[in-house]
Amino acid sequence: MKSLSSTTLTFFLITLSLMLFSAGTAMAVTDSYSNQKVVYHVNYDDVKKQSGTLRNIQNHLNALGPDNIKLKVVMHGNGLSMLLKPEALKNVPKFKAANANSDMQQKIDTLKLQGVEFAVCANTVKGRNVNIDQDLYNVNQTDIVPSGVAELASLQQQGFTYLRP
Repeated sequence: MKSLSSTTLTFFLITLSLMLFSAGTAMAVTDSYSNQKVVYHVNYDDVKKQSGTLRNIQNHLNALGPDNIKLKVVMHGNGLSMLLKPEALKNVPKFKAANANSDMQQKIDTLKLQGVEFAVCANTVKGRNVNIDQDLYNVNQTDIVPSGVAELASLQQQGFTYLRP
């Protein structure tokens, strides 16, 4: 059997991923659910739990379809480890974990492409001496909120359902 070139294999994997993503979106049961606004709260550094939360968010999107849901993720305290690059751990010793490895980055990118917004607590950034540009994965100034807990309360006042998996 002839082996596939890396370019052909990459193209095949990307095409397969898009087909699976499209199938998941097409199977969305939007007739069963009304439009939703949901905020996911992350303040823990356990990488398995963080990955599980991102999987829950993807399942939520698949069930409703990205046009029928507004999703936000608010991170503060240890939850910021989800976006902390592994090489940055030496610069910010107030964290025990830096979970933004390539697998986590791919999950975050996939969710962002579907409209999920990630909010980062400015109090955590300042209190733990985090350099947004160097230490965090794919975070800009517009992603920073003054206070993670105040953001959660504000979003709930705006009608967002609060979830903390």
